[in-house]
Amino acid sequence: MKIITVNVNGIRSAASKEFFKWMAKQEADVICLQETKAQEHQLTAEIFRPAGYHAFYHDAQKKGYSGVALYCRRKPDKVTMGLNWPDFDSEGRYVQADYGRLSIASLYMPSGSSSPERQAVKFDIMARMMPLLKKKRRQKRDYIICGDWNIAHKQIDLKNWRGNQKNSGFLPEERAWLDELFGAVGYLDAFREVNQQPDQYTWWSSRGQAWAKNVGWRIDYQVASPTLRDKIKSATIYKAQRFSDHAPLTIEYDYDL
Repeated sequence: MKIITVNVNGIRSAASKEFFKWMAKQEADVICLQETKAQEHQLTAEIFRPAGYHAFYHDAQKKGYSGVALYCRRKPDKVTMGLNWPDFDSEGRYVQADYGRLSIASLYMPSGSSSPERQAVKFDIMARMMPLLKKKRRQKRDYIICGDWNIAHKQIDLKNWRGNQKNSGFLPEERAWLDELFGAVGYLDAFREVNQQPDQYTWWSSRGQAWAKNVGWRIDYQVASPTLRDKIKSATIYKAQRFSDHAPLTIEYDYDL
């Protein structure tokens, strides 16, 4: 089973940069998109209904903002849009596909970098998300929650960690939240299960020459249930082409969907 996750920073923009041409060659089972920045009724072109896939879009109410999507090779048993949190769901931040006892989700956690008010929103969502993730851990299901979590976990996960300790995405409270998620709660950072190398990033600022110099952040994850630990086979970050300010993260699992 191959799963790809990528923040496309505008699905129509990514399409113009040949994202779908690249995607068609990957033969992935599930592709998780974040920040589609479109309403489904605007995506009438065939390219947005990729051949061989079932497409599921969960849009933000605000046009040109947020939004998540799933492309599934096999039709899911069930698809769930949102978390039944009106404020969160109105921003189009979660869609989940169920296959037997496995759930695969596309998640777009809020960013707090634009203002103190949005950071407060981010902390509020984090506070609500942790009990939900704990509840999911108690269920007899396997989860792979893919997406832009908007937090770099450890110093190895961003280039300029010293200068970003007071910035959203690397605040002590945010890192402690991931410590709990990957520690006491027991979820896996699937990428780090198979790749412990430095300089592995999935997002680069548009300022300066961040991309050229690989001054990046690893804020895109596939967060997996601990029952899947031995099934994580490989993880790659694709950088040969640029489809957005994020790079696609592909992880292969020894799991029959």
